[in-house]
Amino acid sequence: MRVLVAWCPDWSVTAGLFELAETRSDRPPTSHEPAAVLKNNVVEVCNAAARAEGVRRGQRRRDAQARCPELALLPASPERDARYFEPVLAIVEELRPGVAPIRPGLMAVPAPGRYFGGEPHAAALVAQHLVEAGVWDCRLGVADDLFTAEQAARQAMVQDCVVVAPGTSATFLQELPVQVLATLDDDAGEGRALADLLRRLGLRTLGDFARLSAAEVSNRFGAFGLSVWQRAQGAAPAGLGSRTPPPELACEVGFEPPLESAEAVCFSVRTTAERFVQGLSARQLVAVAVRIEAEADGVVTSARTWLHPRCFTSRDLVDRVHWQLQAGTAGSGLRSRRDSGAVGAPIGRVRFLPETVEAAADHADGLWGGGADEQVTRGVARVQAMIGFDAVRVPVLQGGRGVADRQASVTWGERPVGLRPLDRPWPGRIPGPAPARVFASGLPAEVVDESGRSVAVTERGVVTGEPWRYRIDAATDIAVRRWTPVSSWAGPWPVDDGWWLSTDASGRGRSARFQLVGVDGRAWLLVWSAAGWSVEAAYD
Repeated sequence: MRVLVAWCPDWSVTAGLFELAETRSDRPPTSHEPAAVLKNNVVEVCNAAARAEGVRRGQRRRDAQARCPELALLPASPERDARYFEPVLAIVEELRPGVAPIRPGLMAVPAPGRYFGGEPHAAALVAQHLVEAGVWDCRLGVADDLFTAEQAARQAMVQDCVVVAPGTSATFLQELPVQVLATLDDDAGEGRALADLLRRLGLRTLGDFARLSAAEVSNRFGAFGLSVWQRAQGAAPAGLGSRTPPPELACEVGFEPPLESAEAVCFSVRTTAERFVQGLSARQLVAVAVRIEAEADGVVTSARTWLHPRCFTSRDLVDRVHWQLQAGTAGSGLRSRRDSGAVGAPIGRVRFLPETVEAAADHADGLWGGGADEQVTRGVARVQAMIGFDAVRVPVLQGGRGVADRQASVTWGERPVGLRPLDRPWPGRIPGPAPARVFASGLPAEVVDESGRSVAVTERGVVTGEPWRYRIDAATDIAVRRWTPVSSWAGPWPVDDGWWLSTDASGRGRSARFQLVGVDGRAWLLVWSAAGWSVEAAYD
């Protein structure tokens, strides 16, 4: 993802002049007049006109006025800066959803790209809208990551854009002086301190800093220095913390008198659900997570966040309202009311709140339609509407040692949460390919060596004998109940699961897995434990 950064220099001064223009009707100030923001009688920010008269940051009030008697003095107000920057964010958000405010005067947004005829044209359009809103001094930059895009914007001229070609972030950054690190947004001033330290160590450019090794940087400059070192190499992630959906996207509907039937509520919220989806569509957004709240007597009696594998339509929202109200009724124990579609308490208001929104372009249909995937999604949603939300489940893969442990199921449409991670080592896990059939409960089995003794595994993982014959107690298959010679085998893969517990029939404790292939060509995954042998899965 490419990043476009819009930078409005000296924003505190610009916001202060906006506020002053609203209060002064006789002669409102302009952006070309010298002005400065004071904090504790010290210049904190000054504009270009003031700098041309010799005013600098850190000067005392009397020194600044001595250099520029007509200097407009403005009080520092972070709340004012954020308040006047909000309309600027809204202007850019109308052009490209997903604006990420970094601080007042600096924002980032995913680069629009080809939609506006290329990145330079998109930046020019953003600059045009900002100038029309009264932000005369705006500069833009486009790059592969946020840090490079910000530095490109700081190198741009007024109302201009600097575009860093894909893959050239490190080349662009290496010639910049280390003093640019002083602009990093950190409350403790670590960026300014790091820039001063690098300069005293003889590292004049970001390229000099980037050529150090990661170990040297971590040992000398700590975690903050290592993160800055990654940015200097152009390797920082380009993730943006986009703004939360505006509150006006939420929709609600009230019922007078309150409704006592889930069917009546669903019928009455259809128009509101359509208005909710249309409001998102007008901003080129779709909702993938929606919170639905139902009120009774002014109190929220039912609230749940619903997820969707693609994006919500008005019909999906109505279905979720029905399932949510029915689920609440099922928990009330009133069977007769549940069967009739009644709710536990009369519903006076239903509210739709978007919790996660994404760009509509990411969920648009292909040139020739959605194809089979779209038909499957609609078909499953129809089945889910008929038999219930939790009745349709899909299998997912999670981490684990045994093949049964790696299986999990989640409700269709919900995001899997609480699963064991797949990227862990999981000692004792068998290598691929995975078995085709996993039994719900292990089938009892016997494995013996050539002399007829049962094969076991010692505490050190040593097999007491070579598997020679096996049989499986499967009532549906008489063939496997007979003794079958072993053609080949692999293992063991020992597992000491819950070593502090005594081994039980569930396999907890010390166990080991084997892969056996009989002379009949059938392949099995067997588990040995102190309780005996069992078949966990079968290969096809």
